[in-house]
Amino acid sequence: MERVTAADYHDIAVPSDPQISPDGDRVAFVRRQPNDDDSYEATVHLVNVAGDDGPRRLTLPEGSDAEPRWSPSGDRIAFTSTRGADDDRQQLWVLPVDGGEARRLTDVGGGVSQIAWSPDGERIAFVQSVTADDRAADRDLAVPDDYEPDEHPDPRVIDRTVYRAGERYFDGRRSGVYVVDADATVGGVTDPDPAEFGSIERVTDREADFAAPTWGDADTLYYTEPVGDDPDDSVEIAIYARDLAAGDAERVHATTGWGADLAATADGRVAFTRAEPDRVSMQQTDLRVLDVESGVVTDLTGDLDRGLGHGTTPQWGPDEETLYFATPDEGKTALWHVPADGSADPERLLRPGTVSAATVGGETDAGPESVAVAYAASEWDHPGDAFAHDAGDDETTRLTELNADYLDERAIGEPEKLRFESDGTEIQGWLLTPPSGVDGGESTDAPDADEPYPLAVEVHGGPHAMWSTAGTMWHEFQALAARGYAVFWSNPRGSTGYGEKFTQAIERDWGAVTMRDVMAGVETVADRPEVDASNAFVTGGSFGGFMTAWAAGRTDYFRAAVSQRGVYDLTGFYGSTDAAYKLVEGDFDTVPSDEPEWLWERSPAGHADAVDTPTLLIHSEDDTRTPIGTAELYHRILRKNGVDTRFVRYPREGHELSRSGEPAHIVDRIERIARWFDGYSEHHDAERALDRPEDDGLTAGEESDGGGEEDEE
Repeated sequence: MERVTAADYHDIAVPSDPQISPDGDRVAFVRRQPNDDDSYEATVHLVNVAGDDGPRRLTLPEGSDAEPRWSPSGDRIAFTSTRGADDDRQQLWVLPVDGGEARRLTDVGGGVSQIAWSPDGERIAFVQSVTADDRAADRDLAVPDDYEPDEHPDPRVIDRTVYRAGERYFDGRRSGVYVVDADATVGGVTDPDPAEFGSIERVTDREADFAAPTWGDADTLYYTEPVGDDPDDSVEIAIYARDLAAGDAERVHATTGWGADLAATADGRVAFTRAEPDRVSMQQTDLRVLDVESGVVTDLTGDLDRGLGHGTTPQWGPDEETLYFATPDEGKTALWHVPADGSADPERLLRPGTVSAATVGGETDAGPESVAVAYAASEWDHPGDAFAHDAGDDETTRLTELNADYLDERAIGEPEKLRFESDGTEIQGWLLTPPSGVDGGESTDAPDADEPYPLAVEVHGGPHAMWSTAGTMWHEFQALAARGYAVFWSNPRGSTGYGEKFTQAIERDWGAVTMRDVMAGVETVADRPEVDASNAFVTGGSFGGFMTAWAAGRTDYFRAAVSQRGVYDLTGFYGSTDAAYKLVEGDFDTVPSDEPEWLWERSPAGHADAVDTPTLLIHSEDDTRTPIGTAELYHRILRKNGVDTRFVRYPREGHELSRSGEPAHIVDRIERIARWFDGYSEHHDAERALDRPEDDGLTAGEESDGGGEEDEE
């Protein structure tokens, strides 16, 4: 058996966004795999829920596909794609499921996202972000053949509290809601006449940010808008209902949170998410239902000590009497159902591995006893597949084995589940040791089964997040273990999935509380004969980067550290991040002008003078969530103090580097972590990374095979 390597990232396919057909018989999903060092292939695939036939690809490997959505009749799938474009603007396409060419419905300047079919299948709602000039020139309806997106303004003038996110500046763009005729066909034209493109209708037409288009009946569209004196600085979100026939919009309710998901029925009930507005970053997200006609709101999850999770949107079941949603739940994802009238408490339908998305389907009267569920999940023994669950038979079918050939050739280790105490609180963690039977060759980074293993401690981001045995960290954990490290990770206090009190335990104290929990886990595994705790290393990203640097300034326990896209100065973070400055206001209950010295004391940079742990800093140059400036500060302090350090900066990358960055960068990042640790490990015959040639031990940029398949569609 071969060992897992960082370069294996090119060989791994993952599913996302599984969508079950209205009759519950088939599942469409996106299969994504690196194409080369710079790009991915993302195509829509289809598989039946019986699992007796393998998935077949529906779309051509041209551009990047996303958001497959079934028509209400189940005969068509709408999706977004960059095919045929020379930039990254997604356009809307519709494909007959049983054969035929995909048809493009839009050619708009702002790109297309958040698509939703009308109940009669005649129209599709979507969101795009454009400037006022784009709307004035009707480029949000159609663009000319010679259209090229504007370069960024020079100079760039900022008039908003939050003016960038997701690696990009807004530059005057605002998100609006649109509706397009599902039978439209759009091609490029030299000089578009708006009258010729009447198939696209502006639902919203003013300077604001609208999102989450959701249909009630065929003429009623719901959507959201952040509101307040400064919507960028507000957590209040208005919910609107627009009568498309009359052209009138009415504000029907308001909710609070960092965002709001909607789901609606034809008879005027709207499910929506809500978090308490006071210190919102510390609050769990609940599910409520509004009866638009009466104005009555029903709280469905107020007594459930779990918050709704990211990546899964609440959904009405086929009977339109039951709502389905997902939460993090002690290292796994739980899928729940609850009656929409609040007549009973939520019940857990199933609790598979790490779920990235789920949808429900089935006959129109199907309730929780007979509904069909499609979901994408990963577990310790695979990085991701599509599954179907039949509630009637209480049976789950694995629909895909996307990485069967790869897994057959690799030694995959099974993490050991751990429970340990910290300050009287039970903490969950895992320990993954190098797998046996691995052909390591003569490489100096091969594991040695005759000795105890050095320990690599991983700390998750968030801080209000949850790790499991799989998910986006599957490859990194397995690669470090195959490199010869015992890998330990945990969900310290502050994590989600263990209740509100657990999440709020780091109030005004990110560093000390989390470090006590992490070190309690380290002490637990240090007693193991297979672990050499005198050779311990630490790494983490985002909040995990904060904690890595915090630990380096508070203990000499770790021989080396790798801090990734971290927050090193809370005041600098507050001023330079996107909407995440609310983490300072919520988690710390303060702002820099009120307690500048107090925030400095709770920042890793405030203790950088005490660091002598060799520390590698990794950051993305276009990171708008944890901007690079505080990393530059921290690195300069370490350099001035003579600490072994290096600063690796990735161009063109944002905060999602480790999850969706350029494949070569993802591989390079993992290899640099391992190479840095190797240089200070007594178990690896390797020089310090600082003493090795720049490319020594790095494979990024070498030619690799992509994951292409034969053309379909």
